[in-house]
Amino acid sequence: MTDSALRGPATADRYSLPRTLFRKFVHWASHTFILSSKRTRRTRVGDVVLEVPPSVFHPGVFVTSGMFAAHLRRLDLRGKRAVEIGTGSGILALSAALAGADQVVALDINPNAVHAARINAATNGVADRVEARLSNLFSAVTPDERFDLIISSPPSFAGEPVDIADHAWVAGPGYCHLRDLFGSARRHLAAGGEMLLLLSSDTNIPLLKAWAQEAGFSWQQIEQKSILIEKFVIFRLHAGEPPQSPRDAEPQPVGAAGSGSGPSTL
Repeated sequence: MTDSALRGPATADRYSLPRTLFRKFVHWASHTFILSSKRTRRTRVGDVVLEVPPSVFHPGVFVTSGMFAAHLRRLDLRGKRAVEIGTGSGILALSAALAGADQVVALDINPNAVHAARINAATNGVADRVEARLSNLFSAVTPDERFDLIISSPPSFAGEPVDIADHAWVAGPGYCHLRDLFGSARRHLAAGGEMLLLLSSDTNIPLLKAWAQEAGFSWQQIEQKSILIEKFVIFRLHAGEPPQSPRDAEPQPVGAAGSGSGPSTL
């Protein structure tokens, strides 16, 4: 076995020079013109109306929010307890509640995001089932809390955040801010539960997959959306081997054309 195999996946992103320049430009533009906006904006994702204050990830601009929200709305979450890590405006937590979840905990490191999630839960009629907490990953979750569904669309790129808004975009050098995500998720996952994770095709997916498997999760690709310059992929994580349907048995690789999952039940 080679030294590189023993070390596992590299923590550094390995892009071509043109891709590196592209990623730097997209990060700069997104941070300068969207994440650093000084005004509160209103947007709609499907039938969900959202207030997006300064420094909060804008679900009306970035297509990942709508993609993930639509996936959650196709689930039957009645009787389930869910948690979202990195809630931003709260769009995914609200989508879980609108899919029938009895209780949803929305966590974020950004106080503006926590405030937005509370306002947006009230606006969309689910304030009685959505609780927003200021939290670094699971830091505001008590050791005995368990969830049937863990939701996360984490920052998809490596790099040191320059401010609180930038935590929505970069996950620290070598993705270090996500290092404890999967171990903590595993400890807070109820028996028979699952974790849903959305990543970019430019994310160091082999690294995050290795960390998830190290924590005891299996890893399945279940949905993908292409926007020509980038692909976004939803993964399903189970503790141990997940039950497979014919549709899940042969998931489409990240490099293939876009696909979508149909209605499903958790």
